[in-house]
Amino acid sequence: MADDQHEEVSKKVSAEEEIRRGITVMRRVVQGRSRGIILDVYWRNQGQLIEPNGHTLTSFIGALVRNEIPITCDDWRNKELNESKEKIWSEIKRCFNIEEERRGFCMKLAGKLLRGFQTFLSSKFLKDADGNFVDAELPKKYESLISAEEWEAFKSKRQDPVFQRISATNRERASSPAYPYRKGRVGYGRLEQSMLQKEESSETSLPAHVLWKEARVGKSGVPQEEVLHVYQKCEELSQSLSPDDTKGILSRALDVPEYSGRVRGKGFGVTPTSLSIKKGKAPSNRELHARLEAMQAELDALRREREASASTVYRDASDKDSINCTFQPNIPEGISHCQLYLSSPYYRMVGKGKVHNVSGVLLHTRELPAGCLKVSVDIAVEPNAALPYPSDDSDATTVHEAVGSFVAWPTNLICVGYELQENEVSNASAQQKKEVSNASARVKSSGAKKTVARKKPTTKYRSCLRTFLEMTDIPTEGVRTVHMEVGIFGFDYDQMIGNEDFMQVFSHEEIGVTVVNTYIRFLYDKLMRPNGLDVSFGFLAPATVNLGLILSRPDTVTEYVLRILMDNKDAEKLFFIPFNTGGHWLLLAINPIREIVYYLDSLGNDWTTYPDMKVLIDTVLQAFRAQRDIQTSRRGANSITWIKVACPQQRNQIDCGYFMLRFMRDTLALGRLKIPTDYFDEFKCAFYTKDQVDEIKEEWCQFMIKLNVCS
Repeated sequence: MADDQHEEVSKKVSAEEEIRRGITVMRRVVQGRSRGIILDVYWRNQGQLIEPNGHTLTSFIGALVRNEIPITCDDWRNKELNESKEKIWSEIKRCFNIEEERRGFCMKLAGKLLRGFQTFLSSKFLKDADGNFVDAELPKKYESLISAEEWEAFKSKRQDPVFQRISATNRERASSPAYPYRKGRVGYGRLEQSMLQKEESSETSLPAHVLWKEARVGKSGVPQEEVLHVYQKCEELSQSLSPDDTKGILSRALDVPEYSGRVRGKGFGVTPTSLSIKKGKAPSNRELHARLEAMQAELDALRREREASASTVYRDASDKDSINCTFQPNIPEGISHCQLYLSSPYYRMVGKGKVHNVSGVLLHTRELPAGCLKVSVDIAVEPNAALPYPSDDSDATTVHEAVGSFVAWPTNLICVGYELQENEVSNASAQQKKEVSNASARVKSSGAKKTVARKKPTTKYRSCLRTFLEMTDIPTEGVRTVHMEVGIFGFDYDQMIGNEDFMQVFSHEEIGVTVVNTYIRFLYDKLMRPNGLDVSFGFLAPATVNLGLILSRPDTVTEYVLRILMDNKDAEKLFFIPFNTGGHWLLLAINPIREIVYYLDSLGNDWTTYPDMKVLIDTVLQAFRAQRDIQTSRRGANSITWIKVACPQQRNQIDCGYFMLRFMRDTLALGRLKIPTDYFDEFKCAFYTKDQVDEIKEEWCQFMIKLNVCS
């Protein structure tokens, strides 16, 4: 039996030989099944199909696909194909000893083989030597698989202008690869297997750049000089990077963008998830909830202990000798105007007032905590910021609640020298009166007791997500994926997300493209699609449209943006571009029909700061106009309008990403294609508060929980 299996694997034919010998139906596999022979298949640790019988299973799946799936299929995910897919999987299990968990791999392979068959039919029968379309009859060889009606429909689809344009683009991209693959039908998985067997190595895998180099060695056995140069660069990088960062090494050496969901140099079947280390069986939902309840109880106990400890800090000051009478060296004696700061989770100003550095001063008849001074709070810059030492006498816990009263404040977080302006006092007073009035109205309308409800920021979803995260392998370099369907950025892929991305949100750090992309998925699922806004708004991928790629690969960026615009050329639509300049996020909102570009920058810059960005966007809009065959006068040829929007401004070096996400959220919430130059009246403000930023975080965390990314 082993000899028969090995013989089946060793049969390798060229494409021309396959055509001469007729349709592959894998009779030997089916006949073997009738005799009770079930073939074993084998897999690498990373999830790739290998020998023996890897090639046999692949050919068998191809034969099943040609029999069960129509060649007119455009979307492998179409639910109408579920019955046929089930039949394919059933036939595979009848002939091969294969685990149920391998179904996903086999279905992906089946989709890949279907596309290959469609390409083969088109290239072989519907094109001449120059690549021009030929109206060919149905090949007699395939009459048993393809009906006449199906063949005509297939030809019609291949003549469609949209398909022709995409095909031409893909053909041009693949026509002259810089580093061509030279191993024919031997994939990376079987290549790696043969290399390890040849070297008699005890290793289970090879670095990606080693495989990549070997895959580009032809019959001469000598790699090209360009390939050796990349390989040598990888070797140098490997000395300074983690051995597990192979993907990063190869990507850096090639200096090309990486695509989510794939691992360069590893081939079909290997994903970032399959490379991550799995730490045993994942806990059940019941176990997770039990752990969460236990951790919450422990957290409550620690909170009560902390409150009890804090209450002992303010001792009764009947013993006058115990009063701290020393003056702080950096703060002048007496009463001075000051700014009040907090250092956690990031350093920022939260209020303004007066510091009382006076000998023998008390706070509500109690001694001040060590390292603190007595301050009076006059202005709440960040109203919901928590006080460093809550006041027991006034029940104040936030800066806003402490306005007009005295509190203790750490000396190192007090900045002396600020002089309170009259307009600030009046504005703050008016704002506080307005807040109290609004709160009173809400209480009155609800029939409740006439007291102002103090709304405190919630972190429940962040806390819950962080708890779930700690029960997985994500903190130890594990990764998960979030599916991004084609309607979001114009292409389908799986977005990788890891511990670094979660910590950006939990620790209020600068957010990266992963957090931005997954929040866009939230906007698409929760605001756009349910309200029918996907016909009026769209997104462009920030990983493709950014300053770095504009400078290094402008043609790639231009091609992508123009394709998205042309796919939506018949209706007015506003496209959001979350644009990263290399260390800062801003938002471009483009209306290509009206040739208007809205520029929203939370740092207050204008588009002249990034001239390369403006040149590329203008070029794309001019090409879009030309392809739509819109005639304009010479004066109107450069009539593209750029509008700088007076949007809320950030007050630190971190919040630009959150502000940019909020700009998109505000626009979608109103559903308007026009953004006023002074921003929307409904959301107009000088800056977003901490609560408004936290709302973005909570929405993101709640959405991650709903997607079950920690499973």
